[in-house]
Amino acid sequence: MRPSLPALALSLMLSLPAAAQDPGIESTIRGQIAAFLKDDFATAFTYASPTIRGLFGTPENFGAMVRQGYPMVHRPAEVELLDLREVAGALWQRVRITDAAGGVHLLDYQMVPGPEGWQINAVQILRAPGVGV
Repeated sequence: MRPSLPALALSLMLSLPAAAQDPGIESTIRGQIAAFLKDDFATAFTYASPTIRGLFGTPENFGAMVRQGYPMVHRPAEVELLDLREVAGALWQRVRITDAAGGVHLLDYQMVPGPEGWQINAVQILRAPGVGV
């Protein structure tokens, strides 16, 4: 039996290598993390999309959310950008962050184009590597 066209297209997409990293996306993510390391939440806020800025309203609210919900992003020891993927029309940059205690965290950053370059529209913390169900 021959595979259907959608099944063939899906198998081809899954076999393609991960998209190359975009220098603008990398610059945006690293720029925001550099601002967090200096507790410069006003600058970190500029890397967020209008949706995120509207949700938190002020750099101070945004900074409090990051400190409480994303401590590994607020104070990373090491940051490595992995694959850039398109999922349902959205670009997601996978990032591996090692925290100061040596814990490894995988995050997905949703990236959107803005008038002055890429902006961060969402960050999801993924299941830690090596953790089973």
